[in-house]
Amino acid sequence: MRITVGNAVFAPSRPGAGDRRCPVTGAAIKHTGVFRLGLILTLVAACLSGCTRDPNVRKQKYLESGERYFEKGQYAEAAIQFKNAVQIDSGFADAHYRMAQALLKLQQWGPAYQELGRTIELQPENYQARIDLANLVIPGRDFKQAKEQTDLLLDKQPNNPQVHIALANLQIGQENLPGAMQEMQKAIALDPGSWEPYLDLALIQTRADLPVAAEVNFKKAAELNPKGVQAQLALGGYYQSRSRFPEAEEQFRRAMELDPKDPDPPAALARLYVSEGKNAQAEDFLKQAKARFPDNSTGYRMLGDFYFATGDLDKAAAEYAVIYHDHPKDIQVKKNYIQLLILKSRVDEARKLNDEILAIAPNDSEGLIYRGQIQLRDGHASDAAQTLQNALKNDPGNAVAHYHLGLALDQLGNPARALDEWRAAVRLRPDLVDAQRALANAAVRSGDMNAMEQAATQIINQQPGSPDGYAMRALSKINRQQFSAAAENVKKAIDVAPQRAIGYIQLGNLNLVQKQYSKAGEAYQQALDRDPNSNDALSGLMNSYLAGKQTDKAIAAANAQITKSPNNSAFYDLLGTVLFNSKKDLDGAEAAFTKAAALDKNNADALLKLGQVQVAKGSADKAIATYQQSLKDNPREPSFYTLMGELYESKQDWGNAKDSYQKALELKPEDPLASNNLAYVMLQSGGNVDVALGFARTARRGMPDSPAAADTLGWVLYQKGAYQSAVDLFKESLKLAEKSKEPDDPNVHYHLGLAYEKTGQNDLARQHLERVLKLNPNYSDAAEVKKQLAQLQS
Repeated sequence: MRITVGNAVFAPSRPGAGDRRCPVTGAAIKHTGVFRLGLILTLVAACLSGCTRDPNVRKQKYLESGERYFEKGQYAEAAIQFKNAVQIDSGFADAHYRMAQALLKLQQWGPAYQELGRTIELQPENYQARIDLANLVIPGRDFKQAKEQTDLLLDKQPNNPQVHIALANLQIGQENLPGAMQEMQKAIALDPGSWEPYLDLALIQTRADLPVAAEVNFKKAAELNPKGVQAQLALGGYYQSRSRFPEAEEQFRRAMELDPKDPDPPAALARLYVSEGKNAQAEDFLKQAKARFPDNSTGYRMLGDFYFATGDLDKAAAEYAVIYHDHPKDIQVKKNYIQLLILKSRVDEARKLNDEILAIAPNDSEGLIYRGQIQLRDGHASDAAQTLQNALKNDPGNAVAHYHLGLALDQLGNPARALDEWRAAVRLRPDLVDAQRALANAAVRSGDMNAMEQAATQIINQQPGSPDGYAMRALSKINRQQFSAAAENVKKAIDVAPQRAIGYIQLGNLNLVQKQYSKAGEAYQQALDRDPNSNDALSGLMNSYLAGKQTDKAIAAANAQITKSPNNSAFYDLLGTVLFNSKKDLDGAEAAFTKAAALDKNNADALLKLGQVQVAKGSADKAIATYQQSLKDNPREPSFYTLMGELYESKQDWGNAKDSYQKALELKPEDPLASNNLAYVMLQSGGNVDVALGFARTARRGMPDSPAAADTLGWVLYQKGAYQSAVDLFKESLKLAEKSKEPDDPNVHYHLGLAYEKTGQNDLARQHLERVLKLNPNYSDAAEVKKQLAQLQS
């Protein structure tokens, strides 16, 4: 039996790679300690004289140049200079170590790991490098290697407080918070006048939900280091986490006064404004603050990074265009700009800039990752997979490369390998939330709510101040009807980020599944008030109206939101869906889907539905033309081929139907829908029955609850003479249809009648053949049915 692709329905939304940041302040963390990498600076700048051709002079100049870039926060440029130094002298241990520190700042964990290893090889007694290495491998859960380092360090430097801080990090990685606190107490006992261990202990106590004890130690750290910016920021971050916003702002402003040239305090203050829902105030503040950092890369990037973090890609791209114009030699600016251009689908511009990077450094990991993303955007998933695999050959520990390789493999129809790559990404970097989300979304697709909850919990552990993990865990609870637990997570998502829409969306979902439609609508509206461009919020609001049989209100809600966000393609898609499914307003639906496609030619959902509307209006040829044009812009979308196959089938154009399904399977080899329909077409057109059997089995395996897949496999077995097996499958098809409340299908009764006749069960054969004509007197093979009945009568 052929399966048609039904109209998409609205579904409860899911919550939408980040820096290693302090879980309290959100600021990039700079010194050895809990949740952060040990980056104690060792200044190695000897003043040498002599001829500039002297390699010792040249390597030292590169080292000094790298130091200057490092101090300005231009870590990519610093890494290049340190690399130049080690190219002159591969045994220059100081340059290897400084390059490792620059790479850590750039979050290039794999190359940093290699440089730390080379440093230790050249300087076995560089214990700080060993501490850094231990701290680096702990987030990737390489506890064995971390323990090897800490055991040696404990033997060689038992009274070094940094060693005990590294041991505390190891205990945290192994989820032993009491043990971590004990190690941090040892560090404090060894160096009671140092502020850093108090700060680290406070961070552990925060994670252990000991806020009173944590506050004492945050204050102690600030007291011991009254002129230190980071201690003030940490205390301010603690106040922010407890919603003590005035005290938090006071701390952040005090930090700004202590070091006006440090960009971290104004960044922290801006984040505070955002957490209070004061985005406009944060934007104005960062516009003023930017002028204070003309030579600090982190400082002059803050405004652009703010736009990116708050989801305003248009302003982020515009701001980065200005920054890139003003600082064309800042590699990090260039790379961030490339990423934004990719996200804005300005692929040609991104490709040009990225090619410039790769022309100079062909093995640049980030450049290769950007190339892979561009190839994915171009619809070349196979090329993207190859590029990303090359990136991983050079940098096997690059979690971001693993994540994007997973996306490429997923597009290629290899979900199992995609899962392996995403798991590798989170193993290397548990803080890579995009990879955690990919695992959660895969769990949603497979219906594995336990796996989704696990991924959500990991996100919460990494970002306890973000609502995303709580919202995702709430959704997993909702899908399992664990409503009390879901409500707790929804409340937490709203509490930690009352200005964000995501918590209210899940509140709407929770009310919707409990059929509290009015409350659901109120929650979705609150989400839209916070994010007028939220597709999930509008979808939920319209769902709540539709569930309450208020179709006109759903349409009015869509039109109202379109008025506020006239360039949102998804909003027109939602409007068209309601007009098509609920109002049967084909002209209105066609206009809405056409507008959605005009705003975003990659909106495959709108384009697929546009073709369905055209079919409903009696223009199959126009729909085929729509799908053919859509494939030019979306060459990797198999659904266009599948729907074209259905349309060709309706015209009994078996050749083009077969070709369409085969192309769909080239893009998604195990797709059960295309496999089922291809098997059916092959039987209808006299194709190879054995080949059809393989496709039918793939369909049945992929859609075990589909009446159509059972019927198709049964029909293939009938053609092969396996009549009793065919009978069993046709009976299973009827049971599945009854279970899913699908209409009684005359095709299945026809097939079952023929199979019963072949097994000598004539009475049963007669019953099912008569059922065919009762269901549809104008059945396409009615003459053949009547002929079979006459033979049975005689």
